[in-house]
Amino acid sequence: MENISYPELIADQTLNAMVQPFDFQDLFHQHTADSYSQAIDQAKAMVLKFLDQQQKPFSGITPLQLGEQFKKIEFDIPLANYDALFQEVQELYVDHATAFHLPNYIAHLNCPVVIPALAAEVLISAINSSQDTWDQSAGGTLMERRLINWTAQQIGFGEQADGVFTGGGSQSNLMGLLLARDCFAQNRLNHNIKVNGNPPEASRFRVFVSDKSHFSNQKNASLLGLGERGVIQVETDNRFRMKPDALEAAIEKERERGNIPFAIVATAGSTDFGNVDPLEAISDLAARYKIWMHVDAAYGCGLLLTDQHRHLLAGIERADSVTIDYHKSFFQPISSSAFIVRDKKTLEIIKHHADYLNPKEQDYEEYPAQINKSITQSTRRFDALKLWFTLRLLGRSKLGSYMDTVISTAREAAVFIDLDPELELLSTSDISVLVFRCKPGNLPNVNLCALNQYIKKKMFHTGEVLVASTKVDGIFYLKFTIFNPITTIHDIQHILSIIKTYGAAYSE
Repeated sequence: MENISYPELIADQTLNAMVQPFDFQDLFHQHTADSYSQAIDQAKAMVLKFLDQQQKPFSGITPLQLGEQFKKIEFDIPLANYDALFQEVQELYVDHATAFHLPNYIAHLNCPVVIPALAAEVLISAINSSQDTWDQSAGGTLMERRLINWTAQQIGFGEQADGVFTGGGSQSNLMGLLLARDCFAQNRLNHNIKVNGNPPEASRFRVFVSDKSHFSNQKNASLLGLGERGVIQVETDNRFRMKPDALEAAIEKERERGNIPFAIVATAGSTDFGNVDPLEAISDLAARYKIWMHVDAAYGCGLLLTDQHRHLLAGIERADSVTIDYHKSFFQPISSSAFIVRDKKTLEIIKHHADYLNPKEQDYEEYPAQINKSITQSTRRFDALKLWFTLRLLGRSKLGSYMDTVISTAREAAVFIDLDPELELLSTSDISVLVFRCKPGNLPNVNLCALNQYIKKKMFHTGEVLVASTKVDGIFYLKFTIFNPITTIHDIQHILSIIKTYGAAYSE
């Protein structure tokens, strides 16, 4: 250690004593309220300008065009003031930001957001609580726990349920697969994976998903050391839902091969079709074979809000764990998700103690710590506050009416598409995703994949309409994800008219 003389130490302390709060005028503290207020006011003005001036979902700019502007940026040369900063951000970001709130945005699972949650974001960012321990977020800890308990009740879980907010559905799915693997190893093989790593049998572990399930299942199996070959894709029916008889056959086949079934992932709201796997039948099989059942309800969780369509989730209450994405079907800003388990004891597997943070001797009934339930986040935003604001001001029924509206519009649109001779609907949806393609009557022998790719590309580069796409059995389809209660059937008809206009003008 460097030797520091007493006079030098005194001089250093004297210098520190001379430092005034205004010397740290860019930090958020009690002496910079005016600066904070001015910055927030300018940000608010930019948001209001975005709402007022954004007339189409996307500017149509290409990566090459926008990339040229970024070449001029020098981070070592600060801008003069907030005016210059906001002007730069306007040109580089806001002018080309995708406007999810517009009816002509009908592409991915991006929902418009409710205003109470946006108000909560102001508090979240400024107060900057971390949701890992009680001493970093007292009220926030209890708010999150209360919302987890409420969500568990909506699922149909009992008092032993628990969970934690996460960064998104993929992370929640990872937690579900991790607990499934570790509980199986501990209860059936008497092997502690957290301490000793995967057992030799892990190479034979198998998890079963539908062939239309989310790609995170393969990624998560790889991350857990099971390999993508450990994921068995099960055949789906004509509405792209997992077939229970095919699931049972797949389980039996893997057992005959000497492999070890340990988990099933059912999908409640598939990304491509918005359909719900038959949860009751799947839960019967999970119980019969004594394997973990996880339900990926990242999209379909909104059905919990609506009495009219809640029946589509019948059987979810029998799952061992569930993924919830509030930032999809609860109309929350990104990110706001949760992982819920039916039995809180299973979460003990992932607990790890650190003396400086969550020591073993602490009574966690008296002083709860959410970090004991998280696998990938120590420091974690207080995203639960957004949902708290939303439910306390709007309530479950109003949010549920938004989901009812979205589902009703999608069903009306499906009928409209199905009756149009120039369109081909591939499947109806339990929720709000429609997969279809354009088939112009004036082009009977055209390559339909190339034609529909052309339509999507043209609309994207004009920015007037944003739709998604997918491939089914190698065939290219357009995809509507109707996720905005403001979008009406008249908006859908207008979008379809644009699609057909481009289709009719296509030439190979």
